[in-house]
Amino acid sequence: MTIMYCDCYSGISGDMLLSAMLDAGLPLTYLEDHIVALKLKAYRGVLVQDVQKGALRALSLQWLIDEERQHRHLGDIEEIIQSSALPAEVKAVSLSIFQRLAKAEAQVHGTDIQHVHFHEVGALDSILDIVGAAIGLHYFGVKQCYSSALPLGSGTVQSQHGLLPLPAPAVLVLLQQAGAPLHPSSAQEELVTPTGAAILSSLAVFDQPSMTLQRLGIGAGKRDLPWPNVLRLLIGEPIASPAEPFVELITNIDDMNPQAYQHIIRRLFEGGALDVYLTPIIMKKSRPATRLSVIAKKQDEAHLADLLLRETTTFGVRVIPIYHRYEAAREIHLVQTPLGEAQVKLKKDGSEILQIAPEYDAVEKLAKESSRTWEEVYWMVKDAAQKHFGVEK
Repeated sequence: MTIMYCDCYSGISGDMLLSAMLDAGLPLTYLEDHIVALKLKAYRGVLVQDVQKGALRALSLQWLIDEERQHRHLGDIEEIIQSSALPAEVKAVSLSIFQRLAKAEAQVHGTDIQHVHFHEVGALDSILDIVGAAIGLHYFGVKQCYSSALPLGSGTVQSQHGLLPLPAPAVLVLLQQAGAPLHPSSAQEELVTPTGAAILSSLAVFDQPSMTLQRLGIGAGKRDLPWPNVLRLLIGEPIASPAEPFVELITNIDDMNPQAYQHIIRRLFEGGALDVYLTPIIMKKSRPATRLSVIAKKQDEAHLADLLLRETTTFGVRVIPIYHRYEAAREIHLVQTPLGEAQVKLKKDGSEILQIAPEYDAVEKLAKESSRTWEEVYWMVKDAAQKHFGVEK
């Protein structure tokens, strides 16, 4: 399983990420051969060169395109990508990034996603950056992306909407939705662009993984800053962590309003619980009751026990040690279906896919939007995923 870590100490933009991918070993010919599949008339090529950013050498990328006077809506960009000869996985990743960006722009401007008028991000170079990043992920076979915390620059930027504060409004929406950690920066510049924020918020977990480093790429930003304005990209294999001790917290409750269980279950999951389940039981004096059981990591035991004591009517919580759990490998993927994009979970044994399961929330969302039954949408998503991954029914 290949993973990728973005060290964004000077921020991120689409061209910085793609430059770092090229520096890490993405062949320029591979990128160009796939970009041609978009059939963009204004595209003329790409210029890649070594540059100095402070004391560091980095790779810089510049798209060679004819001047455009065209603004695009989401549907225009979807048509460009869908009608191309790009691999299905590249299409799916590219579309998911643009759809997330459209939702953020729609929220900022108070409209719906199909009426969002892309300006800077609808420009040809931004389309090439996003699709190029998806091509790079496909080439390296990256299954999970990670990112460092992001620097929060300040100041203003001139846009088609006029002068806007930094970070740009859509950037903040994207980072808020992804729960991205931010730290202050002295830069009066745009350090995280909408393109960079859209890519990370769609694909990355904001954490630093344990990994064996196999490839390293340094991508240059366009501006010169008091520090090296570069993005460092680390690609490699995850290091399996030692088995963590687990615990089961158990309490029996016979005097709590049943409506409270939904609240406490949500709080427990927010507090780190791996699983929560209820079992009907009979207690002393033949009173019907409920056993509330929580599976968790040992490190979360005290916090979850405190939640149970505070949020339920129980007077005590039992803790049973669990010294090991066997878990199948799992991956989360986005796939395109006849009803739109949906998230599915893969159960794997090495490279073999043992099971494909559509995620409940994704099925529920498409069922509401299409006025179809949940069961019907479930099988449509599963069928699309099986075709996408080449799994026999």
